Amino acid sequence: MNVRKMSLEKLELLSYADIAYELLKLDKKSKTTPALFGEVCSLLELSEEQMMELIGDFYTTLTTDQRFVLLDTAEWDLKDNHSVKTIVDDEDEEEDEEETAEIEEPEGTEDEAVTGNEENYDDDEEEDDLSDLAILTEDEMEEE
Repeated sequence: MNVRKMSLEKLELLSYADIAYELLKLDKKSKTTPALFGEVCSLLELSEEQMMELIGDFYTTLTTDQRFVLLDTAEWDLKDNHSVKTIVDDEDEEEDEEETAEIEEPEGTEDEAVTGNEENYDDDEEEDDLSDLAILTEDEMEEE
């Protein structure tokens, strides 16, 4: 569909993102936000003042629309024109496995990990802390 040849009435039925998509598809080159939205506004016969009021919303729409990609050059292009290359680095995976192996506890040390350092533990201290505690009944609690 050639949006440049469409009537104003038909263009007004399309969203700004749809018009921008068709423009990028037709021109086959990336464009900055102001340049792209300027073309959209020109086709819709919007004033410069209206363009300045709406350009922020247009930018937000493009960032959330999965059909568009913002390039390092600050230009918008169609996502279909760009492929994502996934690089798997086997060395990183091997390092992660080695780190995991180092974290594992040797067998027979589970009790020490749970109880902590028993040499510094003082049973008398705990009894002293609890000696001031008393159990109250519900009646006694209501009185206070």
